[in-house]
Amino acid sequence: MARLTKAQREWRPGMPKKRRSIKVMFASTVLLLEAFVVLFATLVVFGLRADSIPVGLILGAGLTLSAVLISSCALLTKRYGIHLGWVLQVVLIATGIVEPMMFLVGALFALTWLYGLRTGARLDRENAARDREQAAWEQANRTNGDGGQQTL
Repeated sequence: MARLTKAQREWRPGMPKKRRSIKVMFASTVLLLEAFVVLFATLVVFGLRADSIPVGLILGAGLTLSAVLISSCALLTKRYGIHLGWVLQVVLIATGIVEPMMFLVGALFALTWLYGLRTGARLDRENAARDREQAAWEQANRTNGDGGQQTL
């Protein structure tokens, strides 16, 4: 039998499930989309500039940046994760030095990143307030353990 995780070992019936951050989900989505775009941009640069830039450098830099974008998704819950995401936005914009269309693509992704962070944070605040209100309501309207059945 597989080992249980800490959350599985500590779970008890009736415990509420911890809500996942929408901000982190939005940020992860943007970073993964950027990784795919970088992968395809690497192929574009390979096709257009293989005679002027060494092929190993093109493929190495593009695949490395894609891997860093994907792996940074795991760090978004850490304190420095969002800052790392901003650094990667700047790096993505800077790829426009090699392929000028990436200036536009990078700027659009940076705006998407900003929108995802702001909207996700707002939704997280709204969900936290809703959870507090729900807990207060449940505390005020506790049943006597009969499943909410009223006795006559």
